[in-house]
Amino acid sequence: MNLKEAFRYQNKLQALMEEAQDIVSRDSNITKVKNTYLHKKVMSEAENETTVDLPGTEYAEQITEIAGFLLYLLHQREVLAKEIRAAKNQLPIDMDSEVSLNNKRQSIAHTFQHMANLRSSEVLVPHGGTGYRFNADGNQVSYKCDVARVTTINFDRCLVRKYLAQMNRKSDAVSAELDRCLVNTEVDFAPPFDVNDSFADVFGAYTEKQQ
Repeated sequence: MNLKEAFRYQNKLQALMEEAQDIVSRDSNITKVKNTYLHKKVMSEAENETTVDLPGTEYAEQITEIAGFLLYLLHQREVLAKEIRAAKNQLPIDMDSEVSLNNKRQSIAHTFQHMANLRSSEVLVPHGGTGYRFNADGNQVSYKCDVARVTTINFDRCLVRKYLAQMNRKSDAVSAELDRCLVNTEVDFAPPFDVNDSFADVFGAYTEKQQ
């Protein structure tokens, strides 16, 4: 598989691990609760009644196997992580650093784009201001007045546009290089199941092998 497929498989393993861990984390799955209603203590002629709480999942009778399955998935994740690291070490670029840097480049480019889109403007805001005056009785009262709001650009738009173009070119070039690395770099890992298999499919195959 290539790096792109390896990352997808890594996410699949993580999702399966989270589901398995959720199963063994819930008390309703890992315990059996029996309730005995002591009717006989209240009425001697009555019979006690016993009920058992329903389990929280269909895997309630396979909890020990689920615990082992969780460790199996963790082992696969460890092996895959090791092989991904080995593949990355052969790349001409530091992929993790470049991904982080490119995210920042794109964020800066977004900011520069906002700056480049700004325009100087003048608007009249009706009743946007408040003033005070004295009325005929000599009392101070407030009044509303219009506000002429003038917005001007206080930076070099041409230079910011130049910076924006530089950021976009660099970001696009690095993105293209990262894509090539993802597709062309092989990871020495044999997947034990298909990435599209469900939890039930993978767990079922695992339990069969254990038997």
